[in-house]
Amino acid sequence: MSAVLPNTTPALPTSGLARALIQGNVLPASQIDDIQKKSQLEKKPFVDSLLQSGLINARDLAAFCSETFGYPLVDLSVFNEATLPEKIVDSKLMQTQRIIALAKRGNKISLAVSDPTNASAQDQIKFQTGLGIEIVVVQHDVLLKLLEKLGKTSEQSLSDIAGDDYDIEFKEEDINSAASDAQAAEVDDAPIVRFLQKMLIDAINMGASDLHFEPFEKFFRIRFRVDGELREIAQPPIAIKDKLVSRIKVISKLDISEKRVPQDGRMKLVLSASKAIDFRVSTLPTLFGEKIVMRILDGSQAQMGIDALGYDPDQKEILMNAIQRPYGMVLVTGPTGSGKTVSLYTCLNVINKPGINISTAEDPAEINLPGVNQVNINDRAGLTFPVALKSFLRQDPDVIMVGEIRDLETADIAIKAAQTGHMVFSTLHTNDAPSTLTRLMNMGVAPFNIASSVILITAQRLARRLCTCKKPADVLDEVLLQAGFKDEELDGTWKPYHPVGCERCSGSGYKGRVGIYQIMPITEAIERIILANGTSLEIEKQSEKEGVRSLRKSGLQKVKQGLTSLEEILGCTNE
Repeated sequence: MSAVLPNTTPALPTSGLARALIQGNVLPASQIDDIQKKSQLEKKPFVDSLLQSGLINARDLAAFCSETFGYPLVDLSVFNEATLPEKIVDSKLMQTQRIIALAKRGNKISLAVSDPTNASAQDQIKFQTGLGIEIVVVQHDVLLKLLEKLGKTSEQSLSDIAGDDYDIEFKEEDINSAASDAQAAEVDDAPIVRFLQKMLIDAINMGASDLHFEPFEKFFRIRFRVDGELREIAQPPIAIKDKLVSRIKVISKLDISEKRVPQDGRMKLVLSASKAIDFRVSTLPTLFGEKIVMRILDGSQAQMGIDALGYDPDQKEILMNAIQRPYGMVLVTGPTGSGKTVSLYTCLNVINKPGINISTAEDPAEINLPGVNQVNINDRAGLTFPVALKSFLRQDPDVIMVGEIRDLETADIAIKAAQTGHMVFSTLHTNDAPSTLTRLMNMGVAPFNIASSVILITAQRLARRLCTCKKPADVLDEVLLQAGFKDEELDGTWKPYHPVGCERCSGSGYKGRVGIYQIMPITEAIERIILANGTSLEIEKQSEKEGVRSLRKSGLQKVKQGLTSLEEILGCTNE
């Protein structure tokens, strides 16, 4: 008995199409057997090997399948890939199973196939979609061409946008080591990586503060916040949104499998040996997927110096005198995105000297400042603002910075620290400086504690700075007077400017931003109003008597100096 050599090639199941060809006397069994063996050796679908043999062409095969199995024969070349339904069948499943979803009607889906005997593929699609299936037969060669187009659409679109690779990298310790090999493979798609790098580099070059990745039902949008305004940058193929989100979540150390609740993380982009940019990443589940917002945290902003922030000379002098006092509290107020963090860090950078111990509690720490002990608040672990502040007081501090005063307990500890020989910096979300004092009283802080601890309040906004393409504007005196200018200021020695638009500012007429400030020191007169439970209106009137300019009046000074437009100031301040 001769020895039988083992077959090392795994046997593929006999094709139903092969049996039909034999039974229909289209090809002899011997030839079909040879083709099946070849398809097994080359690990190809039977229909590919059949057509490559040249024994039958794609048109005749499609006609045979349609007649034999009773399915309609359709000319697939009349279909445009742009009109095909999206997201019904997974694109990877269509590519691997050689099937295209043509249309969805009610609870049924129409599938274009060249081998109608591929029951496994049909079962997978039924399971994935939960829909019934209607089969139409198409030519195999036309099917492959359309599948190739569909497969290249998202990759080519991303490549067109992303262009070449960039000489940047993500810091290794920031990569989520917990991600499985399968997850890593899912998000390590080269076009996705290049596209994300392109978006990050473009955002940095444009001076953006935030990137928004927004999924919707019919499209996927990416917007940058540049100079305080959101601009749409790209609409990549909607099919890549899940991969892009997964890529961002992995490098931000977020749970890639959790899509039901918001998550927060960080990532670092290394541009060169001396330049790295941090990003704060926030995810939010929406109706059509996870929206991601990335805040750019550029530590170099805190190194710009106090002069770059836009304080008028008299405002700068008052602020410098306040922050260099041995104890007390300085509060910075304004809405989200008004530059409070940069102002606080700039002040800390001014007083950051070897002989001073500075500690900060933030949620989270946005800018890394060497020489400052920075603590990230972690509510889930029990590290809250009050806990961090109590710990700071046992760490021999000179200066304490609290990211935000949110509750009475935090306010009480911060005020007690200011009363016991420490300099305290913090922020509040209020509209102007006078209303900050009444906000503290409404939180439950005793008026005498406020009067004895707070030494300065600065309210601020960020207005867009006019580009160099600006031109003088003819504005009626009545309009200027209504905006807040005084008669004596309209002396003809200056003119307001308006935006024009050029290549440098991308046609917006604005490039960069300038700060508008209301600097209000707490004087004895204001202290008396606080102790008498006075209103913010009473405090505002007293501060005006003492020469404190409102945000509107500070903004009008910037208009007079030609730094911004009247429209911009009217839009970001109230009077």
